[in-house]
Amino acid sequence: MGNCCSDDPGGRTAVGGTPASIGNPNDAHNDAVDHLLKSRGYHGLFSQIELSLAAIDLRDRDVLSKSDPMVVIYTKGRDGGLVELGRTEVVLNSLNPKWITKHNITYHFEVVQTLVFRVYDVDTQFHNVDVKMLKLDEQQFLGEATCALSQIVAKSDRLLTLDLVYREESSRSNRHQNRGKLIVHAEESVSSKTTIEMSLRCLDLEYKDLFSKSDPFLVISKVVESGITIPVCKTEVIKNDLKPAWKPIYLNIQQVGSKDSPLIIECFNFNNNGKHDLIGRSQKSLADLENLHTSGQGENLFLPTAAGHDHHNKMLKSQLFVDKFTESVQHTFLDYLAGGCELNFMVAVDFTASNGNPRLPDSLHYIDPSGRTNAYQRAIIEVVEVLQFYDTDKRFPAWGFGARPIDGPVSHCFNLNGSSHHCEVEGIQGIMVAYSSALQNVSLGGPTLFGPIITNAASIASQSLSNGGQKYFVLLIITDGVVTDLQETKDALVKASDLPLSILIVGVGGADFKEMENLDADKGDRLESTTGRVASRDIVQFVPFRDVQSGEISVVQALLAELPSQFLTYMRSRNIKPNL
Repeated sequence: MGNCCSDDPGGRTAVGGTPASIGNPNDAHNDAVDHLLKSRGYHGLFSQIELSLAAIDLRDRDVLSKSDPMVVIYTKGRDGGLVELGRTEVVLNSLNPKWITKHNITYHFEVVQTLVFRVYDVDTQFHNVDVKMLKLDEQQFLGEATCALSQIVAKSDRLLTLDLVYREESSRSNRHQNRGKLIVHAEESVSSKTTIEMSLRCLDLEYKDLFSKSDPFLVISKVVESGITIPVCKTEVIKNDLKPAWKPIYLNIQQVGSKDSPLIIECFNFNNNGKHDLIGRSQKSLADLENLHTSGQGENLFLPTAAGHDHHNKMLKSQLFVDKFTESVQHTFLDYLAGGCELNFMVAVDFTASNGNPRLPDSLHYIDPSGRTNAYQRAIIEVVEVLQFYDTDKRFPAWGFGARPIDGPVSHCFNLNGSSHHCEVEGIQGIMVAYSSALQNVSLGGPTLFGPIITNAASIASQSLSNGGQKYFVLLIITDGVVTDLQETKDALVKASDLPLSILIVGVGGADFKEMENLDADKGDRLESTTGRVASRDIVQFVPFRDVQSGEISVVQALLAELPSQFLTYMRSRNIKPNL
């Protein structure tokens, strides 16, 4: 997965910038104008994956020769619907085919992308027909296999062997007859790893502030086929400067399409209210920017102006210069996975009394006998179903807080499984069983304290440092109210920001979570401890669970899209390389 960021060590406190630890300039992550980018459609990172297919021991359905197999690949939606991704060629007379046709798919970390592979024996009379034109009901079905794309890319060799089954068998739990095996190999596109480093500066920018010079920053956007622009990169904000020279930015070629794809470079004047003034813009491709660097010349910015119903561009004296332009290959998120790095999941559930009596239907903790999940269960499922593929043992630390165990005082960090010795449970089902059991064995209490939970998670994350840094931890905190120990929580988060840890906080219910956004540096100032120490990076993402988007991707999954970027920021800032 590519990354795009500036190496500014902190951006501006006023806009939630976070300082990068000393290290490679590529390692920094600047959050100065994340809110602007997100409001304009910027989402998570992605990689282009090429799938290769082979099979062994296929069923022989031909009388006088071996089968002539072909694979049809589908993606499966949450509603169970299939969308055809592509077809291989037909391999003649083979029960152990290796197909040449490759298939490309965009890998999204935050979504479970289910793939279905169906193998057919193509009848001899259709061998001269284009595979795209073949009617599948006229071919003999040899078997199918299903997996998540995450299962493949999380393998160190990115190779997954699947048993082929008949459709009627795939829904049963009994042992399947041997229909052969399908071998799927995934390879990340080189363009996903190719990174451009650029140093940009401007001269003669216009004044936009009344009593001082402008506070400029750049946003680089790609232009898609529909004509709209999608931001892909940003710089830090430089205060009070009309000839700013920004820190280097790192732009992944996969993000923009190619070096010849058109880009819009916009220079804004930062305003605290979020309404940033456009100073000027330019449209250039990466190839154009490389030529600017080679020539040493500047490019005049322009400002769109409306004249009646026609739009004109006003040429400005302000100029854009490219002081550095280099191209290199960087280690990606998938490289770390291939090197054996794991994402380990942890969860903490709010058992404070404000959730309501769990035995009553209006409680946020109510377990519906019909099987309908409550908000806590849904949040857990949506996060774990994504992260489980990156955790080999699938044993997850699970805690509760804000409740009184039987005959005991209120605990702000207790093991969800009721054990006094270990906190881990097995898989999603283990979390669900422990959660339901806890509701029967504790009394809801309060107040809402995060500090002990974060400290506990940080202790586990710190232990991984002795293992060569090849583990990264994700803590999910689900709560129905505003945290009571806000400063203690900030102290714990500042301390944890140096560890391989990201924290996802999901607010359920109808409470006002405005103060909670102070913990998320995307939406407020950088976190600062009582001793004045500032967080080394942003490790918190907060979202109210009621803000669920329509369609297949929820807000929780949209937040998961931030994790690869946080992961790469940590690994690169500490110069931790994948074990390839």
